[in-house]
Amino acid sequence: KNTAAGNLGLIPPNVIIKKDFETLTVDGVKMEFQNTPGTEAPAEMNTWFPDMKAFWAAENITGTVHNIYTLRGAAVRDALKWSKNINESLYRYGATAEVMFASHSWPRWGNDRIQEIMRAQRDVYANLNNQVLFLANQGVTINEIQNVYKLPKSLEQNWAAHSYHGSEAHNSRAVVNKYLGYWDANPATLTPLSPRDSAPLYVEMMGGAKKIIAKGKKLYSQGKYLHAVEILNKLVFAEPKNQEAKDLLADVYEQIGYQKESPSVRNSFLAGAYELRNGIPKGASPKSSGPDMIKAMSTDLWLDFLGIRLDGSKVEGKHFVMNLITPDNGEKYIVELSNSTLTNIKGQQAKKADLTITINRSDLETVMMGTATLDEQIKNGKAKLVGNREGFDLVRNSLVWFNMGFEVLPGTGGTSLTAPKDPFQQPAPAVNTITD
Repeated sequence: KNTAAGNLGLIPPNVIIKKDFETLTVDGVKMEFQNTPGTEAPAEMNTWFPDMKAFWAAENITGTVHNIYTLRGAAVRDALKWSKNINESLYRYGATAEVMFASHSWPRWGNDRIQEIMRAQRDVYANLNNQVLFLANQGVTINEIQNVYKLPKSLEQNWAAHSYHGSEAHNSRAVVNKYLGYWDANPATLTPLSPRDSAPLYVEMMGGAKKIIAKGKKLYSQGKYLHAVEILNKLVFAEPKNQEAKDLLADVYEQIGYQKESPSVRNSFLAGAYELRNGIPKGASPKSSGPDMIKAMSTDLWLDFLGIRLDGSKVEGKHFVMNLITPDNGEKYIVELSNSTLTNIKGQQAKKADLTITINRSDLETVMMGTATLDEQIKNGKAKLVGNREGFDLVRNSLVWFNMGFEVLPGTGGTSLTAPKDPFQQPAPAVNTITD
């Protein structure tokens, strides 16, 4: 799951909804916005159209259980707050709404049906939050909760409470993680060996690859797929070139995937099966930046990202302070390299900087987009450097282009999905290499 192909666009908003409820008239249409940050997304809101008695529920009320933790990776969401915001919607709009629709779900007509869905969705997230914590307070850990927590039967019988997107298993673990963190309080799991280091010991103690494969096949034939995963995954980590083990584990993943109601869970297993058999698919990576996105990105956010891309091992023991000035938008920054870490602060200037760079933000954007290098901007007179650029060049040469085709499952092989040009350029996709 990722962004679609093509160039991404972004129109910066010129009206910000800050209060819990705000009413605006847009192109003659009256709208009341219900601000619901921290539910499905850090910034989220529902919209009530009073003249039409229509309620737009964003992604807060859909035809499925959503993600409290999304498998693509993001911060854990707040199931209790989500439920409370739905409850506000129910009592503020539910009594009069005649149609309810959502950004990623089908519409509902009729007030009785709308209230039924609102209550079901409210109770799904409240039950998840409350009952997971009920179990956690009785000693059920983050590594056990997915096998213990179950929705009540009354909700299981409601289509809007099914796992067509999120799932009970990974959502329940997310609730534990939100309140208690990832550790289960067992010292054995606090600083564990990496799988590649522990797997050979397991394989040795289980009697080697042949015995593991034989047992794996037996478990597979018995339909004990999760048990088969336990031993075959160890073997694949210990022997990543053992294709027989990888193929058998792929067969197991496939059967687990076929039985999952949640597409994201199902596809995680099916993608794993594909990669074990065929390696990582080659092709263009999703495009995550474009001209509009770059223009909307704040300078400090871009500097933060450069800090992530810095290979700290290449700048060990080095210290460098730079002032960055972008006159056209009136911004100033200090960028400092110390302790193998790149930091920045807005609105400050160092009195004894090693280097000062002055460049308009509009010209910096061409560097960020890769349509020009900083040296070209200097040559063209659009950027001015005063001081010693040695530290600057060291930082630039220590920036790493992340290859998003890195290997996750052992023996599946990495593939290059980025095509780097200038170190300061935002990542762009590689050329598509998929052939029929």
